[in-house]
Amino acid sequence: MKKKKVICIGEALIDRIRNKSNQGFTDFLGGAPANVACALRKLKIDSTFIGSLGSDDYGKKFITKFNKLDVNLDFLQLDNYSSTRVVNVDRDQFGDRFFAGFEERSHSYFADEVLKKKFIEKEILNLEKSFIETKYLVTGTILLSSPISAEAIFFILEQAKKFQVEIVIDLNWREVFWDDSSFSSEITKAARVNLIKNFLNHANVLKLAKEEATLFFESENPLQISQQLSNRPDVVITDGKNPVVWYINGLQGITETPSSQKIVDTTGAGDAFLAGLISKLISSGYPSNELEIQDCVNFASVCGLLTCLGEGAIEQQPDYEKVNKFLGSLIK
Repeated sequence: MKKKKVICIGEALIDRIRNKSNQGFTDFLGGAPANVACALRKLKIDSTFIGSLGSDDYGKKFITKFNKLDVNLDFLQLDNYSSTRVVNVDRDQFGDRFFAGFEERSHSYFADEVLKKKFIEKEILNLEKSFIETKYLVTGTILLSSPISAEAIFFILEQAKKFQVEIVIDLNWREVFWDDSSFSSEITKAARVNLIKNFLNHANVLKLAKEEATLFFESENPLQISQQLSNRPDVVITDGKNPVVWYINGLQGITETPSSQKIVDTTGAGDAFLAGLISKLISSGYPSNELEIQDCVNFASVCGLLTCLGEGAIEQQPDYEKVNKFLGSLIK
């Protein structure tokens, strides 16, 4: 059986993005793993989302969106004692966003911080059944800031490996999540970096931003980063509109990214990029030469760019046809 499914684990949250007029905010569904799960469905890849949401209106909106896109929610947890996280997002004049803290929560923690291992264990037979058809498991590092969610993620990773599921990690360093958490606010930055770096040893594919490469590995060379990790993963480094550098299947290279004067909001661009990359790895197979790798990274870059042409992450993600139409226009 050819494995074609993807499981995404982690946070689903609300991006409360400041309006361009600076008068108030607009709420959008977001959170990197949730974004990837949704983007994959638009690219015709079956996806499952595993995370914890509050039993609140935001949680219900997520469930409605996931159901509309046919994202599998068999392992979704709803928590009655916490709220879905709301992130305040500001934007600069170029559309680049930065986190400006969180809205108040109803409890001492947010729902995403209490993804519970015991609920996963209850569904272990169904999860194992799912792993049989799963090619990639995608996760980030934000939920490592909570020992409760971290325990669940480590448990799922270990189960996935028994079924030869490959692990894709998007480093996605967001220190504000650690600073704000009652679980991890006292942990030093050095300890946080060390904890995350150890976690990255699980990766078969590692995606990270240029500044994350510098912080965690003191290198912007994907081969050198791969050599620092026990699995010797494929490594893809993004840098906004600048070229993507990569080390994939033993080959190293650079891919120019398409550009546009119509950038509105960069929220979720990296998640759409990652979904695009994974979709190509599944639909076209593992690339064996530089031309095939360039094709994969080009496709992923277009997914990222098209997501920037409007507001919000999930709403703006392109479908398969739109990406191919854009790629066709580049060839002309």
